[in-house]
Amino acid sequence: MDITVSGEGSVLVAPDMLRLHAGVEVRRASAGEAFAAVRAAAARLVEALRQAGIAPDDLSTAELFLGPEYESYPKVSAYRAAQGLQVVVRDIGQGDQVIDTVVGVGEEARLHGVAFEVAEPGEALAEARVKAFRQAAAKAAQYAELAGRPLGRVVEVQEVTGAPPVPMRQMMAAETMAAGGDASISPGRQSLTVHVRLGYEFA
Repeated sequence: MDITVSGEGSVLVAPDMLRLHAGVEVRRASAGEAFAAVRAAAARLVEALRQAGIAPDDLSTAELFLGPEYESYPKVSAYRAAQGLQVVVRDIGQGDQVIDTVVGVGEEARLHGVAFEVAEPGEALAEARVKAFRQAAAKAAQYAELAGRPLGRVVEVQEVTGAPPVPMRQMMAAETMAAGGDASISPGRQSLTVHVRLGYEFA
């Protein structure tokens, strides 16, 4: 292999689904009371989301916590329990309604953020691959010209995958959301990117 080049292709798409990170949190005098209370609150949250049209398969436990809070160590002032839930909202137009459903559970409710996604990214990724390949091929042709050698055949194609972009997270407490009135969310547009590495021989 005589020339190795890389290319990158990106396509902007509008997200059509979101993942909502929500949950419940309580404080009680004993660990047992805190755990029982958070489980009851979590059950109310799950039932409310199901009533709002979220399928059982789109609800999953994301966090389970129980621990002491100290007034001054080692004196325990209370026990905090939390249970987190990941909610997949497949109709992004229902996002505000689902958020309102979480807030309506009561003072135990918490909202930890949202991440927007594209449900079927295949077509956009295919377009991004074309862009990445063409960019890499143009680089190879330029290097061959600079080297004064005719460019030969492609002997290696490798798609380089990396970590997905960090989702936008909107940190907020349920009480703040309720006090703020309308809680509109905006998905914007998401960039889907493909990186490719090509290996060429000189003719």
